[in-house]
Amino acid sequence: MMKKLEKILMPMAEAIGRNKYLMSIRDGFLLSTPLLIGGSLFLLIANFPIQAWIDFLNNTVVNPNTGRTLASYISKPADATFTIMAVFAVIGIAYSFAGKMGTNKLFGAATALVSWFLIMPYTVTGDVEINGVAQTVNLTGIPLGWVGAKGIFVGIFCAFIAVHLYTFVEKRGWTIKMPAGVPPTVEESFAALIPAAVVMIVFFLINIIFGYLGTDVFQIIFEFLQTPLLNLGDTLGAMVTAYIFLHLFWFFGVNGGSVVGAVFNPILQTLSAGNVAGEHHIICQQFQDLFATFGGAGSTLSLVIAMLLFCKSKRIKNLGKMSLVPGIFNINEPILFGLPIVLNPAMIVPFVVVPTVNIIISYIAMDMGIVPICSGVNIPWTTPLVISGFLATNWVGGILQGLLLILGVFIYMPFIKVLDKEYLMEEQNNVEEDDDDDISLDDLSFDDL
Repeated sequence: MMKKLEKILMPMAEAIGRNKYLMSIRDGFLLSTPLLIGGSLFLLIANFPIQAWIDFLNNTVVNPNTGRTLASYISKPADATFTIMAVFAVIGIAYSFAGKMGTNKLFGAATALVSWFLIMPYTVTGDVEINGVAQTVNLTGIPLGWVGAKGIFVGIFCAFIAVHLYTFVEKRGWTIKMPAGVPPTVEESFAALIPAAVVMIVFFLINIIFGYLGTDVFQIIFEFLQTPLLNLGDTLGAMVTAYIFLHLFWFFGVNGGSVVGAVFNPILQTLSAGNVAGEHHIICQQFQDLFATFGGAGSTLSLVIAMLLFCKSKRIKNLGKMSLVPGIFNINEPILFGLPIVLNPAMIVPFVVVPTVNIIISYIAMDMGIVPICSGVNIPWTTPLVISGFLATNWVGGILQGLLLILGVFIYMPFIKVLDKEYLMEEQNNVEEDDDDDISLDDLSFDDL
């Protein structure tokens, strides 16, 4: 069975690992990660789950002329990150993809961003009061919805198409050549002129075609691609399936988070941004990071506790002690490769089952309203459990994490005790062999000479 799984999963992991599109998406989103975490700190302050604090922020007026409260000012850094997160995604993905295509990364990213804005509708709908009557008017402006979560999928397509076109023109030598002695920066700038112009013309024509049809690219992709994908990703079945594959990859020594995350994380991050904007998605990035696993892949913090409480072999005891502190901060390489879990058939069942149980119970608890859904605040994945659950939901979320951690201990317990028994026997055999090899002076006799 292991050989059959390996034959299926290893080629899949290698294909995804070599796919420059998926890797560009993964690496591109890393650009926005520190910015979103920074914005999340302010968002967390503005939505700290204590009602008295929220009332204080909402009732404290900072600007008497406009009536703006302290809450609105504290929320501004979140608006400067989450609300325009698609801008960061376009730049990051195009920059990464340009590097993989062997072209200038900076000009590739800039051209993709311009192309994205070229096909964006510059119309903002708002309500104004004219002669005491409320009327809906269309104004010229950049819609915040399209530069936020709603525009991410269009941005991904723009990044790939723009860089492909840019590279196509550049590779054919359709560039302006500068004489020798010109500074490299000036030479690169003029070399990018024709490729960038061609890309802009193509996207300009695309915008005209969709405008003639009475629509725009953003609306079409959002309705017919992004919305169905988000609806599919925002399901318990999708989350469970993704995590089963993630842990099977880890079992064979492949970083499952990178392989599965390259496909699934853009959807999760978009759903998280939707929660920040007031939508209701149980499945999101924070749900995955904070409620699926504790201590790293396989929810191995439960395993570490089981090792310390129920095991007797020195090997497992010492490994448990070394792995406890890293496990609290969701780092578990010592367990994955030291126990090991990788390629260890004795541990594959709980390694897959525990995260699956965590996901199902957490989803049901949030779906029934026992635990609030994650707010979308980007809590760092290294935040210890209970604290992370409290910050992402409220105190009930922290308690749920603690209960799931304990449940995981009892699921891991029978499996680790079997492994402990095996290691204990090995240690005893090694001690006996050492005793047999020892030379004692009492065993020597002059009669044997």
